Amino acid sequence: MTLYTHASANRWRSAVLLTAFVGVIGLLGYAVAYGFDRPEILPIAVVIALVQAWVSYFYSDSVALAISQAKPATGAQWRELNRIVENLSITAGLPKPRVFIIDDTAPNAFATGRNPQHAAIAVTTGLIDKLERSELEGVIAHELSHVGNYDIRFMSMVVVLIGIATLISDFIWHWSWGLGRDNNSEGGQAKAILFVVAIILTILAPLIGTLMQLAISRKREFMADADGALLTRYPEGLANALKKISTDTEPLEVANKATAHLYIASPLKGDKRSRGWLASLFLTHPPVEERIKALLH
Repeated sequence: MTLYTHASANRWRSAVLLTAFVGVIGLLGYAVAYGFDRPEILPIAVVIALVQAWVSYFYSDSVALAISQAKPATGAQWRELNRIVENLSITAGLPKPRVFIIDDTAPNAFATGRNPQHAAIAVTTGLIDKLERSELEGVIAHELSHVGNYDIRFMSMVVVLIGIATLISDFIWHWSWGLGRDNNSEGGQAKAILFVVAIILTILAPLIGTLMQLAISRKREFMADADGALLTRYPEGLANALKKISTDTEPLEVANKATAHLYIASPLKGDKRSRGWLASLFLTHPPVEERIKALLH
């Protein structure tokens, strides 16, 4: 499979995952509305979820940068870094994103922002110190691909769906045993069945949503690798960078589970040791070996 077909395949698979989750949300909403005979629960939960999603959508970049203790890369010290970002942005046909530095010796980087006009790229000092120029360019190209492919916006859509599912689940668990249901009324048996379905989906929906979010995140990494390699025309640069980043033993102190999926490679060193099928479902990134193989073949 070429880099072009790999990118196309991942776009299609991501769309399938999103469509499947929309179906789960629709079924959960139907079960709640009729199983509990309280249709007002659903619009209330949806409104709350959408308001929360709106706030996170517009301010998620500021939050991510603050959590990561990223500082603007200004001054002569970071002139070459800014030049690399600017040149690759011109090549990609994108506006130059804001550039930030994370003072940490562990090599890593991430992109954030809701669209190319409001994007930011943050790199660690360890990334600059430990990578060759071609490798650094590969990493920057990968992050610019996330920006150009609107990955942040896409993932925000998934977050909205997961937020709705989680909120509906919370409402159900808090209110289920206090809500009155007349199973002797017309359609009572059907409502009882939907009540059971709602309880099952209450348990499964947030978990399914999280698994789909992680799966989409992993597939987006493959696509960003492919597009980044096409941007630099030198896949070996990104492949070598991924190898150095993944084998580096220094932990990224500012990283946590909330921001781990943003980075080019998992900053949580324990992730790469999990190789079981079940454990792999909860990884934020695909195995580096698979990414390198895709880049070089």
